[in-house]
Amino acid sequence: MKEYRIAVLEGDGIGPEIVSEAVKVLDRTAQSFGFAVSYERSLLGGAAIDAKKTPLPQKTVECCKTADSVLLGAVGGPKWDALPGNQRPEAGLLGIRKALGLYANLRPAVIFGPLKDASPLKSEVVGEALDIMVVRELTGGIYFGKRGTLEENGVKAAFDTEKYSVTEIERIAHTAFDLARKRNRRLCSVDKANVLDSSRLWRQTVCRVAEEYADVELSHMYVDNCAMQLVRNPAQFDVIVTSNMFGDILSDEASMISGSIGMLASASLGGSGFGLYEPIHGSAPDIAGMDVANPLATILSVAMMLRYSLGEPEAAQAIEDAVARALVTARTRDIYSPDCGAVLISCHEMGDLVASLVRPA
Repeated sequence: MKEYRIAVLEGDGIGPEIVSEAVKVLDRTAQSFGFAVSYERSLLGGAAIDAKKTPLPQKTVECCKTADSVLLGAVGGPKWDALPGNQRPEAGLLGIRKALGLYANLRPAVIFGPLKDASPLKSEVVGEALDIMVVRELTGGIYFGKRGTLEENGVKAAFDTEKYSVTEIERIAHTAFDLARKRNRRLCSVDKANVLDSSRLWRQTVCRVAEEYADVELSHMYVDNCAMQLVRNPAQFDVIVTSNMFGDILSDEASMISGSIGMLASASLGGSGFGLYEPIHGSAPDIAGMDVANPLATILSVAMMLRYSLGEPEAAQAIEDAVARALVTARTRDIYSPDCGAVLISCHEMGDLVASLVRPA
């Protein structure tokens, strides 16, 4: 029997609750598909600050490096907002991605059939089906560039630097082209090449990489236009590839087209297929401990883990199918309305329901 070792980083806020439900579903899936899963839990973010005085303990890095994959809940909260930027929980998240060499962030924005009416867009705009994959570069750009605060002529100022190398752009471009080749063979590269030197290098490099993928249709779009087009005509997109900050913003926008940010999973991958999997939403400290959070993004992140890192695509599909079936009859608070035709259930009840619906095809 194959056994996979998963590093579990519950994080802060609702993190422990949603991770618990995702583990429940993964355990049921392992039983159904004949493999075993073991877990080692470590601290990250605010929980690590409270216990170890650092958002990213070295023990956590070592735990993740020896695992087959990593499952993360969420980090952050107002409790730690007064800390300097490099000591806040988010620094732990950026740090673990960097330490593990995870440069490609895959963020699918998918509308499940039962949630079509939950989208804030009109049904004629959404169309019959929507399935967009945002490929975000994860370890370069403005989030990792030189930054600082200074005084200029007695006035306080601050700066953050956007910087990309050809190598960083090439590897994320290859990831995006490879994904597009497995989907509908359309790739849109998003930049701000009319203003930024870093974007001009981005576009030049993506065009050069495109010569190796003659079977993939490449288009380019400025980020401000892309933000508009995602709302105006989201179905035009298949795969979007873009920089760290642009990808962060656009993927959150795309997620809301699906009805709730609580539905969107993500995968952060390195060159070897090793990955860290997490929902794209935050730690939601205002509802932590209330058993009302939506665990589906984390559960769907487990499906991505099975598909992209563990080589279990049938098991991944079984989880996604179980989520689709669950949504027909039940909703958590963020995706519930009195006229949706489903019952309102809690976080742990949703985990129980999805687990009960996982079955081989």
